[in-house]
Amino acid sequence: MQNPLPVPSVRIKKAHKSRLNREGDYVLYWMTAFRRSGYNLSLQRAVEWCGELKRPLIILEALRRGYPWANDRLHRFIIEGMVDNASHLQRPAVFYYPYLEPWGGVGKGLLTTLSQKACIIVTDDFPSFFIPKMIKAASQKIKAPLEVVDSNGLLPMAAGGKEFKTAYSFRRFLQKALPTHLHDIPLEDPVGHMPDLSVPSLTKKVLTRWPPLSKKRLLSFSKDLSSLPLDHTVGGGSFKGGREEGLKRMKDFLDKGLVLYPETRNQPEMEGTSGLSPYLHFGHISAHEIFQGIVERESWFFDRLGLKASGKREGWWGMSQGAEAFLDELVTWRELGFNMCHLRDDYDQYESLPEWAIETLSTHEMDEREYIYSMDQFEQGATHDPLWNAAQMQLVREGRIHGYLRMLWGKKILQWTPSPRDALEVMIELNNKYALDGRDPNSYSGIFWTLGRYDRGWGPERAVFGKVRYMSSKNTARKMGVKNYTARYAP
Repeated sequence: MQNPLPVPSVRIKKAHKSRLNREGDYVLYWMTAFRRSGYNLSLQRAVEWCGELKRPLIILEALRRGYPWANDRLHRFIIEGMVDNASHLQRPAVFYYPYLEPWGGVGKGLLTTLSQKACIIVTDDFPSFFIPKMIKAASQKIKAPLEVVDSNGLLPMAAGGKEFKTAYSFRRFLQKALPTHLHDIPLEDPVGHMPDLSVPSLTKKVLTRWPPLSKKRLLSFSKDLSSLPLDHTVGGGSFKGGREEGLKRMKDFLDKGLVLYPETRNQPEMEGTSGLSPYLHFGHISAHEIFQGIVERESWFFDRLGLKASGKREGWWGMSQGAEAFLDELVTWRELGFNMCHLRDDYDQYESLPEWAIETLSTHEMDEREYIYSMDQFEQGATHDPLWNAAQMQLVREGRIHGYLRMLWGKKILQWTPSPRDALEVMIELNNKYALDGRDPNSYSGIFWTLGRYDRGWGPERAVFGKVRYMSSKNTARKMGVKNYTARYAP
């Protein structure tokens, strides 16, 4: 069994500083973002408290109905993860409590009620969507102390210290700071370290008012959500949710796709991307375990790290070309978005763009557009551009857009809307409604990159775009094969 190390203090913050209730009946882990049984520092921290206090553990994984963009696709993906958790988290001294709100507001009061007999509550530190506001609101109602734990990426968010404006500057910082954190690997199976205690019990009143769902009932909901008040127009997509499926995709990519990643990732017809972003977003798998998988396949040791923090994309890790390229996406670009969302509440607002981008877009805001489309036309893929329509239809049908085409998708929305603010509204609405990896710091990075975030001014200065980087469907089609892709996803 892996020797447990304490969760690093840099990953823990106090959201409610009341005194530890040593007379409580249990430790409560409120699972909100890291919906997994392994490589989960929040769960590991809760288990640490169980060992210190000699108390059993309740794991509350609740799914409310009324979150923004609630639909069948997002709900089903999360519930499929709950099915896996129902198998992996039913252990001695652990009570896994999956709760699915049948209609709006019915789940209100569950956390507060459970907190009354909790020694301490541990939850997840995820910096975007509604989760930060939800945790802040909850901290004002509960009486038990509340710890919020960061299990998002290889670098603790608090270790960043400042907002980084470019991938280069952040990469250079990572090459200086990351080595001290690479040894802090979460436990593969935190609940395997639980003390030998009986399973915690809850009153019949609590279990009747907020009934936990059996694995059988969860499976039923994963197949049929028609009884829930959701947006049923957004179907399930092409990805099955859950930890088991995420681990299968991870293994398949590391075994077969990693070596080809530099050549295939930008080719829409070659399926060269990892397909792991939905599982990372919903917390079904961890960046740490993906990193561990790469380390094992590369037979890598820490002494192969570069000594100089040059900020270069390749060479610092001392790994193969495929591994270096993928780690730049997994660590540099992904965690750059977490850095932004952690430090700025306005990460999803137009005003968060760099000054040069706002200035040049404002200068060209009144430029004539050759095409202007409505939200409905964008949503239905009803533009004049077959490649853009195909990318939009892949998003609608599958819950994803190929990574390279997502950039083109955003650039064209900027070109075909009355203003940059309108473009941002369209991108956020379509992405967050349909994309399984939407509503994520990394997703906002991609959207705002099309408007200039993490980029620099480019010439020649163009209509509408100004100095913001320009992309065209014609050039994209010329650089890569898209004929079959366009036919496959035609509206």
